Amino acid sequence: MFKEFRDFLQRGNVIDLAVAVIIGAAFGAIVTSLVNDIIMPIIGVILGGVDFASLSITVGQAVILYGNFIQAIVNFIIIAFVIFLIVRSYNKMKEKEEAAPPPGPSAEEKLLTEIRDILRDRK
Repeated sequence: MFKEFRDFLQRGNVIDLAVAVIIGAAFGAIVTSLVNDIIMPIIGVILGGVDFASLSITVGQAVILYGNFIQAIVNFIIIAFVIFLIVRSYNKMKEKEEAAPPPGPSAEEKLLTEIRDILRDRK
């Protein structure tokens, strides 16, 4: 069982997925900082000094922090847009690869084809 588990972990897809998750988490932290520390304060100043982190509604003893929710939505929009750009670039690259004509036979293949044809004609 340990050998199977080790083989599973050593597959390229699992390693690629692990790297993607780690990079994604780091990217998420960067976007969160960008939104919380740069974008939302600027939007707050534009809206007359609103601090989104402190926006809340108290219902009974529960505090609903809708300002944090607004920041999470901005985080999501930025991350979704960046992923969209990455996927769009990848798809365009794939389209160019598919549109490119297949390479013709190399000089060596042409020579071997000629030799084959000559040998076939001798028979």
